[in-house]
Amino acid sequence: MKSVIICDMEGIILKMNKGAADMFGYNPNELIGNKRVSLFSPGEIVLQNVLGWLEKADKDGENTIKTNFKRKDGSIFGAEITITPNFANGKDKPQTGYCGITKELNDKVDVPIKFTTKIIKGIAITRGGFTLASILPMVIVAYILSFYEMLNILNAFISIFGVICLHIFSNLYNDYFDVSYGSDEENKEYFNVGTKSLVLRGAQISGGSRAIELGLTTLKKTSSLGNTMLFLSLMCLLFVNINSYIITGNLFNVSMMSIIAMIAVFLGFFYTAKPLRLSARKGLGELTIFLTFGPLLTLGSMFSMSNFNIDLNSSILKTIALIGIPLGLLTTNILFINQFPDYESDKKTGKINLVVILGKKISRWIYLISILLIFLSLVSFVMIMPGEFSFFDKVPFYVTLFCLMIYALYISIGLISKYNSRDLVFYNIQTIYFQIIFCFGLIMSFYF
Repeated sequence: MKSVIICDMEGIILKMNKGAADMFGYNPNELIGNKRVSLFSPGEIVLQNVLGWLEKADKDGENTIKTNFKRKDGSIFGAEITITPNFANGKDKPQTGYCGITKELNDKVDVPIKFTTKIIKGIAITRGGFTLASILPMVIVAYILSFYEMLNILNAFISIFGVICLHIFSNLYNDYFDVSYGSDEENKEYFNVGTKSLVLRGAQISGGSRAIELGLTTLKKTSSLGNTMLFLSLMCLLFVNINSYIITGNLFNVSMMSIIAMIAVFLGFFYTAKPLRLSARKGLGELTIFLTFGPLLTLGSMFSMSNFNIDLNSSILKTIALIGIPLGLLTTNILFINQFPDYESDKKTGKINLVVILGKKISRWIYLISILLIFLSLVSFVMIMPGEFSFFDKVPFYVTLFCLMIYALYISIGLISKYNSRDLVFYNIQTIYFQIIFCFGLIMSFYF
């Protein structure tokens, strides 16, 4: 008997016959309405091939592939699958999903895994793409320091690398604890970008990386890699501390950056780790993200990248602290909008974040308020900036600011109208783009 499985556009299994249950070793009750068809394929094949297979099926009306599948017990077997687009409401209505008809082969199939897929696998496991949320604010701080002629290039590069490692450490342990506590297992409605974005193609943007679920890694390997990232981050901190002391002849910068780094490690680990589990404590998770990716990140970058000892009364310290406010809010908004699809699972597993507390309907307005605060804080920052920052008097800066405001309002209106729909994923993607474009726009406006 052949396996027949019908799924929706996001891969959630809707129907399966007895042949599918026998072939893959699952009880249908375990899967229907709960799991996605990616569960049946080795993780690297999912990353490399699945989206392409679906696109070809959409284009040609049918796509037959020889591949390897995975049973519940973990054993791998060769198979031939024919994928066809499904139109449950009629051909004249939008596509509702896919139908896969599979027959088992006697031998495994050779599916070459490209080197680029190995790289994508590493990015997927570490959620490395999201480290831009750390990198771009540090680049902005580096530019401001260079304007004051205070930038140490070597320390800047080492600091950025160290923060990338620290960010990945936090990502890995967030996945580790969310899987351990059952939060990811309970999450059935997470968003995957799929083909909706060329830049973020196939990326997980809510509900964790799903790397363990896909078999790309294990809990043990996740924690081990997290420990390695922490070690590298601390080595970078040690190097920067030594170099900073040699340059400045003073321990003040060293002590301040060390304190901030230790706070960041603490918050990154206990964001999901018990007993604190800040992400589940009534808004403390959002506050943690704001501080970590905002003022703490900008101030820590200033102390680590500076050629000179920083005076607590200096204008540069006020400047760097204030620019951290809009930058922190930008990253918090990414977290916040990603809580919408995760609402039900977060509620069930005790992750009491702001969306769970307030509900989706009220929370959509919180996003808009946050957007307004981003621009209000940036305008306030510009108004009190030292006079030597002449680029804030130039037209490109204000044109950039106006365009960014229109873009932000467009995303906010999308969230307000689609907050309870799977179409919201488009605005989750745009929130990520907005953070990147905002930082690049700010950086570029400095130069014109």
